Amino acid sequence: LSLAWAITQLGWVAGPVTLIIFSLITLFTSTLLADAYRHPDPVTGQRNYTYMDALCGLAQYANLVGVTVGYTITASMCMASVRRKKCLHAEDNCHVSTTIYMIIFGSIQLILCQVPNFHKLSWISILAAVMSITYSFIGLGLSVAKVAAAQLNEGAEATTTWPTVSEAHRLWKVFQAIGNIAFAYAYSTVLIEIQSSPAENKTMKRASFVGISTTTIFYLLCGCVGYAAFGEDAPGDLLSGFHQPLWLLNVANVSVTIHLIGAYQVFAQPIFSLVESSCRQRWPEVKFVTTDHQITIPFLGGTGFHVNCFRLVWRSAYVIVTTVLAMLLPFFNVFLALIGAASFWPLTVYFPIEMYIARAKLPKFSFSWMGLQALSLACLLVSLVAAAGSVEGLIQSLKVYHPFKN
Repeated sequence: LSLAWAITQLGWVAGPVTLIIFSLITLFTSTLLADAYRHPDPVTGQRNYTYMDALCGLAQYANLVGVTVGYTITASMCMASVRRKKCLHAEDNCHVSTTIYMIIFGSIQLILCQVPNFHKLSWISILAAVMSITYSFIGLGLSVAKVAAAQLNEGAEATTTWPTVSEAHRLWKVFQAIGNIAFAYAYSTVLIEIQSSPAENKTMKRASFVGISTTTIFYLLCGCVGYAAFGEDAPGDLLSGFHQPLWLLNVANVSVTIHLIGAYQVFAQPIFSLVESSCRQRWPEVKFVTTDHQITIPFLGGTGFHVNCFRLVWRSAYVIVTTVLAMLLPFFNVFLALIGAASFWPLTVYFPIEMYIARAKLPKFSFSWMGLQALSLACLLVSLVAAAGSVEGLIQSLKVYHPFKN
């Protein structure tokens, strides 16, 4: 949803080219990462079930925390948008706070996070994927309709005009846009956790190709058509630029919310698993940590639900902390750009490349070694400038943000 804004900052040529380059890099490093699932042999070697087993767990889990905060911000904005558009439709000047919707989103996560493990949430993942396709098509369709309704000469003029801002300000926006595109390719952070089935590396390589190809097509369509529809006025959230038809926009925003409810769990479950398994290993004799209590649910034929006291307290605390952080930093584009910039190089590029070099035992300064290191260095520089732009945007947003008025 932020890609139309990102394409606007970069322009018709640099925007799509940057997006395609990020997709190709992610596809390439994902194939390297898929081979790292087993070591030393990619087919018969010992499994690395998590990033921590593979090498770079600390970087991954720090990023996962940021992603769950970002999803809380985004979901609350979409829920608030449903209420805000209703007010606008009624020509009522009402102020809609996102804080209450962050609390609602957090309350839903308090319940879902008590599901013991990720594999019991596969249905949520499927539902989230369907919702993602739904709101992407709605945003794309509304953008196409807006372009078609505009006169050809007016549309060409709008999409080739740059905002009247200083060169320095424009450059910071370009850096933020790169961070937003990087965030769109952040799935490598959970690739090892979701990798399974026989011949895992071959299966995940095919899945990565299909997944990245499909999403890149969606990204290009939403980004470019959204830019064509709004020109220099492309909003940070594509859906927020439309006001009619109200019912369709509500469907789209509800779809985003449902998608992010599931996505939050996909990215939070590795954190839950790491902390709980570590605590069980360290304190195996503490019943508070290791003992499950069965609670019978009335009217369900004696069906029981297993409750672990430590899981209840720890996961609830995590959801509360991420919700509070979202309340303190409710800036959609800037926060997503910062997460994308901070995670893309270490998790999508550096660690997969270093794992491949170590596993393949590439000699230093060989042609392949220098090529991979050059790619890693280039991505590091891109991530640094994107992070700089995101930090600058965050500082500017904080200067005008009043949390008690939000």
